[in-house]
Amino acid sequence: MFLGTYAPKLDDKGRVILPAKFRAELAGGVVLTRGQERCIYVFSREEFQAMHEKIRQAPVTSKQARDYLRVFLSGASDEEPDTQNRITIPPALRAYAGLEKELAVIGAGSRAEIWDAKAWEAYLAEQESAFADTAEEVIPGLF
Repeated sequence: MFLGTYAPKLDDKGRVILPAKFRAELAGGVVLTRGQERCIYVFSREEFQAMHEKIRQAPVTSKQARDYLRVFLSGASDEEPDTQNRITIPPALRAYAGLEKELAVIGAGSRAEIWDAKAWEAYLAEQESAFADTAEEVIPGLF
């Protein structure tokens, strides 16, 4: 499970060092793709396969499912961590997420997410009150 927030830097070649706590789960390779809210989702290959299988269950007659599948898969990139535990973020994904040098890499349970640090700070500030107001109706059985 991916947990926590980390602040690595993007190097000049578009590479980022994976947080040490994420390395074991991602050692077999990662799949990067467009995330919602303009971040990059980081999946282990196994988790990406499982996610793809879930998406494939949606009926092909559903326009919303087709649209989601196209955006999700067309932005996907299969990456292998190098010997220094760096992964390269393709230019199209860097542009999509507006990544600059300062990053926020967060754990989101079954995946990690890569954010531009300023975008993450703004998102988190905006969501703080909604987080505090989350009620049982939103997440049944949580409280």
